[in-house]
Amino acid sequence: MKQNKETNTWNPTRYQRHAHFVSDLAMPVVDLLDPRPGEHILDLGCGEGTLGLEIARRGAKVLGVDLSPEMVIKAQANGLEAHVMSVTDMPFVETFDAVFSNAMLHWVHESDLAVHHIARALKQSGRFIAEFGGVGNVRYIVEAMRQEFADHPEYGTWQDPWYFPTPREYTAILEAHGLSVESIELIPRPTPIDDIAHWLEIFTGGVTAHLSPEQTQAFRTRVRERLKATIYTEEEGWIADYVRLRVKAIKI
Repeated sequence: MKQNKETNTWNPTRYQRHAHFVSDLAMPVVDLLDPRPGEHILDLGCGEGTLGLEIARRGAKVLGVDLSPEMVIKAQANGLEAHVMSVTDMPFVETFDAVFSNAMLHWVHESDLAVHHIARALKQSGRFIAEFGGVGNVRYIVEAMRQEFADHPEYGTWQDPWYFPTPREYTAILEAHGLSVESIELIPRPTPIDDIAHWLEIFTGGVTAHLSPEQTQAFRTRVRERLKATIYTEEEGWIADYVRLRVKAIKI
């Protein structure tokens, strides 16, 4: 799926209320980045700016980019320099000491083009640090949505909105664009969420963009019911079956 401004609509307030775990769990990735005073760092998919501001607090100069105008406005209000921009259309050439990205690149099916622009944006010996969904991420959730589409032909053809690569697959892409992989690993991360209904509302706008409001509500309700058998218990509540791919690579 190509990044699309029309389907990339995010509500920063709702996101912070129900999906704050995305940035809360990302501090180890910021530590892996190890931002240094005076460095120029690109925060790719900056969202409302939480992680970019943490990187800046450690002494780096940070530029945030995000495809969502709503998120960029919020990031700017929070004090981060940020612009609306797609990873597949960035103009930067040997500009940054590091490119950082958390929980964004699994939205970009054009992975080869994205890595091309990331590598081009880095200075020689610059580093690329990222974490995003890897193979197996939200497997139960994806399968429940796929089954719902199969049961309702009036919804049209199911199109997976995400790109969840294997370490081998992504390593090959990075190396093809002159990036040497220092580390890449899959990290299973079962993640408590308040209610899968909120998760579906926040993260599946592209899946339901072509459905009527009534179809969208019915879709979410039935997917939630399906998922009670796999990712919900009375004791623990809702646990999303996250698997993250964490990457560190150097431009050679």
